[in-house]
Amino acid sequence: MGNNKKQRAIVICPGRGTYNRTELGYLQRYHSEHADTLALFDAQRAAEGKPTLASLDTATVFKSKEHLHAQNAAPLIYSCAYFDFLSIDRERYDIVAVTGNSMGWYIALACAGALSAIRGFELVSGMAELTQGANLGGQLIYPLVDSAWQVSNSHAAAVEAAIQDAAAHNDPLYWSIAFGGYAVLAGSHAAIKRALAALPPVEERYPFELPGHSAFHTPLMQQASERGLEQFSTSFFKAPELPLIDGNGRIWHATGTQADALRNYTLTTQVTETYHLSKAVRVGLREFAPDVVLLTGPGSTMGGAVAQVMIEENWHGLQNKADFIAQQASEPSLLALGIPEQRAQAISCVP
Repeated sequence: MGNNKKQRAIVICPGRGTYNRTELGYLQRYHSEHADTLALFDAQRAAEGKPTLASLDTATVFKSKEHLHAQNAAPLIYSCAYFDFLSIDRERYDIVAVTGNSMGWYIALACAGALSAIRGFELVSGMAELTQGANLGGQLIYPLVDSAWQVSNSHAAAVEAAIQDAAAHNDPLYWSIAFGGYAVLAGSHAAIKRALAALPPVEERYPFELPGHSAFHTPLMQQASERGLEQFSTSFFKAPELPLIDGNGRIWHATGTQADALRNYTLTTQVTETYHLSKAVRVGLREFAPDVVLLTGPGSTMGGAVAQVMIEENWHGLQNKADFIAQQASEPSLLALGIPEQRAQAISCVP
């Protein structure tokens, strides 16, 4: 940018399943400057008899049973993503809106200022425990696009057939997340098992059951929603300081946002109904005309889904996967802070 003009940026926060083996040490590697805030989080965890995030992050070995357990995974992801947000170079980027995918909505609330750092941590931790359990089903992911990231009618038909089959068994399969060019489906363990067997294999990877996930964003979360309402009062929330795009594509502004409405959406609507990440990204691109989209870490699993929405929108002339790859090589419009090379372009200082 020769004229030193700030680039308009939308920030998207990740959901569950993004702190994995390769992310071990993320907090230590990138966020030593936020040690005081991390200590506040860990003081709460220690008081509750839970392992500290610092000890989990600095473990010599990644242990799936421990690191992917809901009460550990969710606050680990929150801390990484929230601190990533704070690290974005504000001299280079004007953050015009914030959104998130699934659990990333809770992180986005904190990034946008609708929750304090500690309240964001409390919400993520509390809801992780309420929405996790052996009897709360699971999720699977299946592509709706082909290898060029263009709509595949056959894949869409296979998903619809799986949903119809589940209904015939009186064991519904719900559309949990509209995730760019992917369908994230959720239901009981039996419904997920049937769908995994029925959906035609794609790319030797799909259908793929998401490990450690419950049937998020479905009616199976009704009790979790009710308990969340008991745990988090209206006074817990406030209007955001930055525009906030929710999972229905609604924009919550600094003026006009009522705390009770934000609480109701956060603890009721998005807990028990489909989360439309695709719509949130689409609204962000159309309404805020960003120059770049920044994905906080940990991980970079949202990149393909967000790029697929860009292609669907023909954003900056993108028509397929090849166009996106070419654009990323010349003038990136999507930067994932979980990828070291892209992180270096987005943050104010590189550790």
